[in-house]
Amino acid sequence: MADVSLGQTIGPAIVLMGAAVAAVPLFRRLGLGSVLGYFTAGVLVGPSVLSLFTDTLSILHFSELGVVMFLFVIGLELRPQKLWSMRGQIFGLGLLQVALGIAALALTGMLVFGLSAPVAFIAGAGFVLSSTAVIMSVLQDRGEVSTPEGQQSVSILLFEDLMIVPLLAVVALLSPLSDGQAGWTSILLGIGALLVLIGVAKWGLNPFFALLARARTREVMSAGALLVVLAAAWLMDMAGLSMAMGAFLAGVMLSSSSYRHQIESDVEPFRGLLMGLFFLAVGMSLDLSVVAAEWLLLLAMLFAFTLAKGAVVFGVARVFGSSVHDAIHRTSMFLQGGEFAFVLYAAAATGGVIDARANSVFTTVVIFSMALTPLLMIAADRFLRSAPQMHGVEAAQNLSGRVLIIGFGRFGQIASQLLLAKGVHLSVIDSNPDRIREAERFGFKVFFGDGTRLDTLHHSGAGTADALIVCINDPKAALHIVELAQHEFPQAKILVRSYDRGHAVELIRAGVDFEIRETVESAYQMGAAGLRALGFAEIEVEEAAEDVRRRDYERLSEQVQGNAMSGAGHLHVRPVPEPLSGARAHQTRA
Repeated sequence: MADVSLGQTIGPAIVLMGAAVAAVPLFRRLGLGSVLGYFTAGVLVGPSVLSLFTDTLSILHFSELGVVMFLFVIGLELRPQKLWSMRGQIFGLGLLQVALGIAALALTGMLVFGLSAPVAFIAGAGFVLSSTAVIMSVLQDRGEVSTPEGQQSVSILLFEDLMIVPLLAVVALLSPLSDGQAGWTSILLGIGALLVLIGVAKWGLNPFFALLARARTREVMSAGALLVVLAAAWLMDMAGLSMAMGAFLAGVMLSSSSYRHQIESDVEPFRGLLMGLFFLAVGMSLDLSVVAAEWLLLLAMLFAFTLAKGAVVFGVARVFGSSVHDAIHRTSMFLQGGEFAFVLYAAAATGGVIDARANSVFTTVVIFSMALTPLLMIAADRFLRSAPQMHGVEAAQNLSGRVLIIGFGRFGQIASQLLLAKGVHLSVIDSNPDRIREAERFGFKVFFGDGTRLDTLHHSGAGTADALIVCINDPKAALHIVELAQHEFPQAKILVRSYDRGHAVELIRAGVDFEIRETVESAYQMGAAGLRALGFAEIEVEEAAEDVRRRDYERLSEQVQGNAMSGAGHLHVRPVPEPLSGARAHQTRA
């Protein structure tokens, strides 16, 4: 009997993992992102298609632990002082976006779809609460959590998490089945739970983990980390608050702990798996029978709500000083409804504020909006790339520098210093308007231009330049520039930053005058400094550095010659640089 029970448990897990393994890589390869892959896999295995799973509500509730752990990890990266410094954004930016968003969406519901005021309010309040799971996944994937724009997005999400309690209280007040006291009770209970959690986190967590650390057992620390996350989420859930909010606050309180990195590594594997399960469960929740019966209303409501919310998000972003570029980027992330809408709509249906049909329609619209978010973000990114914000940026035109530098990131900025120190007249182009404006603040004149375009190279003075220095970090684009320059500007020497050894081999075979891997010289110096720190004599350090350089040169030469066709022409490999002396290495580090 035990074997049957085990098989019944493992079978569904295999189906879920198989669906994810099949769908997610395919969607990522198509450039549509993993989130849409999970959604699609969930729809296929859910009740509406293959019916391999029927109790999707239970799976959705369990999988919310992925969002919980995600917020816990984000909290570990924010110190209490940092969170306190964000209070203006949380209660200013967040409040304004939520309040205006509810108003705009409720008015849309009443004026466009003829909903009554209470039903329109519920519909708008649910849709205004964006998906923490989707947005935080995007921010982390793009490395934008710690950027100013990323911090504003986090602030909005935190305020939306806090808003679930007062919104549920309003639902209780609107309910014909309630006496009106439940709303105030929920608010007081939520405040009390927050105070308890903050107190325990502030004075209890560090001693708790210190006690566990004495056991010197990795499994005990992992269990303790999971216990903290789940207990904080459970406390908030019992108080009617967001489970993710509880986990986030626990993470913030542990962010100053010496055990932070250990805890983060223990929780990370569970977070990734459960986040994927959450997106699968959302896809399973899509009822295709509702879609078939109400498809016209669903599409109209999705379009109208997305448009209304997008206008509010863009307007609020601009009011708080975001550029048009950043405002469009944020709008593309926040267009969707989120997981808290399911909670709010279910509570409204239970309380008799909305009927079952409205609950199904509103929930389906939210699921559609979450599924469309990756596509909308792709479209927004392509639009922003094709229409860069050129305010304060001058396009390359009739430049005449002796050297043309293509790309003014950290590599190009350092390379230009030596030339400027000797009074060499430079022309510098870059395709990032923000970087150009930043360079302007420090007195560097950089022009806008895409170095992969032949007309841009002509306008930038490549036809008269003695040398082209290619400092971009895109290997394919760099090779394309090399091909253009060799054919059109034979008078110029070509010096290129290479990404890695493979790229270096390609550039050498292409016949550039000089190439250097972007990290190789600094890595040599780091290794040499390590030997000095261990007490090795300077002559030994220089001998080791010279030996490594020479062997690297020989291996690179062998690779180039081995990959070349016989009779392909002369292959130039740059000579081995002279080893830096200890004094020179020290000056460079200083």
